Amino acid sequence: MKKKLLVALGILLFGVVTLGLSLPTIVHRLGLHPTYEGETYDLAGKRALVITTSHGVLNEPGETEGPATGVMASELTHPYYGFLDAGMHVDVASVKGGPIPIDPQSLNFVVRTPEDERYLEDPALQAKVKNSLRIDDVDFTQYDAIFIAGGWGAAYDLGYSDVLGRKVSEAYYAETPILGSVCHGALGFIRAKDRDGNLLVAGRRMTGVSDKQVHELGIDATPQHPETELRKAGVLYESATAFRDMFATHVVVDDERRFVTGQNQNSGHETAHKMMELVAQRPGR
Repeated sequence: MKKKLLVALGILLFGVVTLGLSLPTIVHRLGLHPTYEGETYDLAGKRALVITTSHGVLNEPGETEGPATGVMASELTHPYYGFLDAGMHVDVASVKGGPIPIDPQSLNFVVRTPEDERYLEDPALQAKVKNSLRIDDVDFTQYDAIFIAGGWGAAYDLGYSDVLGRKVSEAYYAETPILGSVCHGALGFIRAKDRDGNLLVAGRRMTGVSDKQVHELGIDATPQHPETELRKAGVLYESATAFRDMFATHVVVDDERRFVTGQNQNSGHETAHKMMELVAQRPGR
């Protein structure tokens, strides 16, 4: 009897370990961080800027403490390495500059991507993350692609930054930069205005993380939700859905072909590739 019990416990333990090791594959097949086989580009000599949040605490309204958060790792690493592998020079900036908080949960082995693994072995990108440029000090008009990453931290600062709004407007009117975002990164566009003082995104087709995904993950206390704020700004919001929206993905190129927005953490690869496609199509390429 004792021997049978030990065998049963051994089988159970083996099953638990096997399931645990299989979790990354399971969630990937469900739709998390889908593989995107986009066209490759040679954009040597072109410049890209990846912008992130500087906020690292998932705090409730009126509080200053809470779980650690920040940018979701893949929303930084996927566009960064996409641009880099196309031969672009890539800078990394944040709202306040200096160390960028990376949400520790986004580096958990279940959701960690090959690009995240690459970051963990890449002293060059680690140095850029530790010493990010402050957006105040960056001339956005000198870039060919500007990508705003998301993550829960972005809900606390991107949409409140007048500096970011002004610099997005400057980049838009410089006509060269293609502007992109993923997930909460779309909040970085809502304060940008046109020359008549109207919101620059009003009337544009765009996406960002859905209210449904925010509710499903139970993180409603953040001060801004992309779908809600984009709709308030007059955006023609669109998204895809799934049994859980964290397994959906959707990318939108606006009719003017200046803004490329991705719905959530699954959309980073495709968003960056569509941005590079537009850069490659510019005159002189």
